[in-house]
Amino acid sequence: MINNSNSALDEKEGTVYKELTEKSDDIDISLRPQSLDEYIGQEDIKKELSIFILGAKKRKESLDHVLFYGPPGLGKTTLANVIAHEMDSDIKTTNGSSLVRTGDLAAILSSLSPGDVLFIDEIHRMPIVVQEVLYSAMEDFSLSIIVGKGAEARTLTLPLPPFTLIGATTDAGSLSAPLRDRFGIVFRLQYYSPEELLKIINRTSRALKFPITIDAAYQIALRGRGTPRIANRLFRRVRDFATYEGKSIIDKESTQAAMKFLAIDELGLDETDRKILECLIYRYNGKPVGLNAIASAIGEGVENISDVYEPYLVQIGMINRTPKGRIATKAAYDHLSIPYTERQD
Repeated sequence: MINNSNSALDEKEGTVYKELTEKSDDIDISLRPQSLDEYIGQEDIKKELSIFILGAKKRKESLDHVLFYGPPGLGKTTLANVIAHEMDSDIKTTNGSSLVRTGDLAAILSSLSPGDVLFIDEIHRMPIVVQEVLYSAMEDFSLSIIVGKGAEARTLTLPLPPFTLIGATTDAGSLSAPLRDRFGIVFRLQYYSPEELLKIINRTSRALKFPITIDAAYQIALRGRGTPRIANRLFRRVRDFATYEGKSIIDKESTQAAMKFLAIDELGLDETDRKILECLIYRYNGKPVGLNAIASAIGEGVENISDVYEPYLVQIGMINRTPKGRIATKAAYDHLSIPYTERQD
């Protein structure tokens, strides 16, 4: 639980604030850019994509298959929709975890029209046997289906229209090598700079018609963990806080008060981040620790730590990955104001 004993809000006010923050966040789609020009950040990727898209359109062909990988919240889904819009194509979206049988994927592939974009989020969650269905679909635009069982089994090959598969994953290494090799365009999305997040927050402010001062926007950008999804989520929480205070604009004071209430520090670390670091420092005395041990110690899922928390902690130099496990760096000790002693392991 978040410790807000130093907050000016009493228990009743905290209850009201909780009700405010539990409003639906189904407005995300309205914040998504529709074109590469509107998309903020990932400049190198945008430059390359613009060339590849223009070339495909001039040849009147489908864009080559695209794989986006990187931590969650960096804009992989948004880029998939942007590509479809730039190619003047329809997009069909599914999730790798929902494609558990070959028939699930075959049904989607057989429903595609020429030039369509098929976006599979979390594509690494597809079973290997389902991934194998994509081999011929991506390479030859054909779908191989096994009919019958045993000695009477036979393979039917059905033609598919030209299409573009866009896969998104937080773990490209979990894809089978043959599947990875069939993506002609592969991009690793990078964390965003505070300046880029500042632009995104200002765009969100205009889209939601709730103004924000430059100082307040920068405070959110600094705590956005280099991730647009997190920055936008923080904007909405601070907007709720400002609304609760009766303000029609988000200012620096409201932002700082909201961040204190939510226990989010100046680097964007929350209670779970600090639990991870304190676990490494106190429980395991600074020695290397495996992810399973960390997850068990703090009561979090292994995938949640590996996909959501660890990448950012590594990025900002709070954790090092070693062959023996994860260790907290001197920067982590300094950030938590814990005395640091060089260890010889």
